[in-house]
Amino acid sequence: MTARHLHITGARAADRRAVVDAAGPFAFTTTCHQWLRGPCTALTALLRRQVPEAWQAWPDLVDEHRTALLYLVPELAEHIGPPPPSLVNDTPHEERTRYFAERMIRATSHGVVDFLLAHARRRPGPPLTLAFDDVHAASGTEQEFLALLLRRADPGLLRVAVAAGEGPLLPELAAAIREFTELLVAAPASRPAPAPDARGYVRSDCTGDDPAAYAAYRALPAEVRAALHDERAAELEARPDRGLLIGAIPNHRERGADPHGAGRRALRTALELCVAIGYSQATVDLGMRGRALCDPDTDAEDYCHFTAKAASALVPLGRYEECVTLYRELRRRYPTPRVQMSTSYALAVLHTRFLEPRDHDLALEHMNNARALAALEPDPVLGAYYQVFQDNGLALVAMHRGDLELSHELTTRGIARLERELPSDRYVVHRSQLLHNRARVRSALGRLEEAHADFTELIARDPHYVEYHMDRADVRRGLGDLAGALAGYDRAVEVSVPMPELFHNRGGVRAEAGDVEGALADFARALDLEPAEPAPRLARAALLIEADRPREALADLRAGLALHGEDARLLCLAGLAEQALGEPESARAAYDRALAADPSNVPALTDRAVLTFEQGDPLGAVADLTAALALGGEDPDVLYNRGFALAAAGEPAQALADFSRALALPGADLAGLLCRRAECLARLGESRRAAGDLHDLLRLHGAGLLPDAEPAEALGLLGGLAAGVGGGRDDGGC
Repeated sequence: MTARHLHITGARAADRRAVVDAAGPFAFTTTCHQWLRGPCTALTALLRRQVPEAWQAWPDLVDEHRTALLYLVPELAEHIGPPPPSLVNDTPHEERTRYFAERMIRATSHGVVDFLLAHARRRPGPPLTLAFDDVHAASGTEQEFLALLLRRADPGLLRVAVAAGEGPLLPELAAAIREFTELLVAAPASRPAPAPDARGYVRSDCTGDDPAAYAAYRALPAEVRAALHDERAAELEARPDRGLLIGAIPNHRERGADPHGAGRRALRTALELCVAIGYSQATVDLGMRGRALCDPDTDAEDYCHFTAKAASALVPLGRYEECVTLYRELRRRYPTPRVQMSTSYALAVLHTRFLEPRDHDLALEHMNNARALAALEPDPVLGAYYQVFQDNGLALVAMHRGDLELSHELTTRGIARLERELPSDRYVVHRSQLLHNRARVRSALGRLEEAHADFTELIARDPHYVEYHMDRADVRRGLGDLAGALAGYDRAVEVSVPMPELFHNRGGVRAEAGDVEGALADFARALDLEPAEPAPRLARAALLIEADRPREALADLRAGLALHGEDARLLCLAGLAEQALGEPESARAAYDRALAADPSNVPALTDRAVLTFEQGDPLGAVADLTAALALGGEDPDVLYNRGFALAAAGEPAQALADFSRALALPGADLAGLLCRRAECLARLGESRRAAGDLHDLLRLHGAGLLPDAEPAEALGLLGGLAAGVGGGRDDGGC
């Protein structure tokens, strides 16, 4: 029987550990309790054990995953050296304006999984075995990591045991446990009851699960409990362990003799660390705990800071209404320019980017208010910075309102002002953000050469920031430089933790360059990271159909439908695959299901129209194509196909109208449309106009304006006209 991962349940840690030991041996066992080292309690312990071992044996393996490993556990630099240089890391904290969020943490967790799998492959002997206890008390970040590890790790290579008591788990982890683990229940063991140990409960950093010890702890006088917490905090503060600053130390200081002083300071230290790393859930928790220890009047600065950081961290968690509530509370409480300015900016961004429905007018009102308040700052350096910062916000609103030229003007003006009025070493991260925003606006405006120059300068300033490489690669693709685009994505993969969009985008470039196998490998990598992500699955299926591998595409699409239900895009491609396999009824059923799921799905309508036409029902095809035009607007290819179907149905006058409308649209197939229109004109007895269209086609071809057009058909039609034959074809359209 194939080995499986293990899920061990039991109320007491000692009982769970006994089952882990009996099921082992496990090479490494650790706790996940977030009260110890915060969001990455188990990961910190695990990587401190595994990375130095791997560094001694295979330094190339560690170098390959250096970014992910040091991002989560910076202390590993003592063993393996520093992380790659970063503009953000070299910027003073008070000037930092770029922060990472949950997406970055998830990608970093994938990077750690990659490292563990590669390490397990290189180790001699039996599979690497890892056990994680107290999973019910793990942070959301660590539960997410365990879900990824359970899903991606082959138990024959790396076997995982997750042990948990009572408590809710993340839905993703609960699903991974159901699918990939074997359940073992830890029965309560008979053991002598230990003497109640209140001090031991505190020294466990309040993670012990002995009810008697907890009862003894609660029975202590409040001042004795506080003294024990302060004693333990002082002991932990002497250790060079960043994780303790996020977990156990603030927990103890909150419960010590000075929660409003030492406790608040410890929480603020923890908050800054979590904000810098991007631990959004922990930031919300610490922010709310910190503000609870503040007097809003006498501790106004800390109260504002804890509240604002918690509010900002709610955005990547999708908790927008809670975020708005916190910002509005600050606006009611503090009539100071900086509070009103920063909250106006934050609310403007929420309304223009996140809240539904979007309200760009209200966003503009808030942003104008922020800009006016920024002008009140008397300090010349801060005043210039604040004003340019708000102008950058105005540029964002302008972009969402469709005024790209204004957005470009605001960012360009801001770049020039900072260069003119600020010392060169101040606010360097924000300068790079301004330049990045201008580069993106230039790309949207079609000013690709200028955008490319901006992205090149950004990469020179901060060569390990992945988005610059991705964005420049996209610009190179837009310029038709597929080799340059591919090189850009290769470099992005090298400097980044594994993000599925990186591999999806590189796969698209490879497909466009004709590298089918390379593209399929990239799409497969993206799906290995995130199988529920629809974009790479759709891209892979479409490429397989194009490569005449419809059976593989159909298997992929069915797997996607099992994950996503009646997804119209997947069903539409399934129809194409069925059609390619010679199963017209199955194809029609897939198109019908796609349109039942999304009646506005234009590709499903156009693809069903092709099938309907092939089955001998041109008027049925016309109906679907008419619906597609009503939904998607005038499209030259859809008009071409409807005209072709109308001509086949004996309606040359209506077909002529469609071909004429299509010719006036950008992107039209001029050669095909001129031929089709000439056929209709000939059938309607207008041979002179038909001949004019065909001569136009031949002139365009002769001038090199239709280099791919084949003049033979036009010459044949002209010959038919000269012989008095109207001409007509049964192919080339739908």
